[in-house]
Amino acid sequence: MSSVNASDRRETRIVADPALPTILITREFDASPDRLFRAYTDPDLVVQWLGPRRLTMRIDVYEARSGGSYRYAHREDDGTEYGFRGVFHEVRRDERIVQTFAYDGFPDGVSLETTVFEDLGGRTRVTTTSLMGSVEARDAMIRSGMQRGVREGHERLDELLGTRPSGNAG
Repeated sequence: MSSVNASDRRETRIVADPALPTILITREFDASPDRLFRAYTDPDLVVQWLGPRRLTMRIDVYEARSGGSYRYAHREDDGTEYGFRGVFHEVRRDERIVQTFAYDGFPDGVSLETTVFEDLGGRTRVTTTSLMGSVEARDAMIRSGMQRGVREGHERLDELLGTRPSGNAG
């Protein structure tokens, strides 16, 4: 039997299956599913953690409900913006979110993302599976540097939840 220390649980794991057009992102947080679900669905919280630290985020629309939509942009200091949009297909409180995800710079690269919140008794494992249209589209997403933004976003989420020294919320 092996033990997993807290820093291992806080490590964001990003796996791309060589044979499938998928990206699997897994991370454990020292917070309950309801706190994490709120951080993923409340636009006032989402804007505080989603994406790389160097970018600021503007939310145009964020209707985190089944049938709702979203549109937001990340902005560089020089004014360059990266827009993202999608539709929430299923939002099941404290359990799962199914949504599409598209980057304005690659409009033909729409992915389907399923995020599951697994209660671990005082902690929550969040697993997101992204299904792309092709392995090539998946590889382009990885080449874009998305791993850094995902990892930094998860660190910022820890801070927002108050499970890291700086920050509190939720």
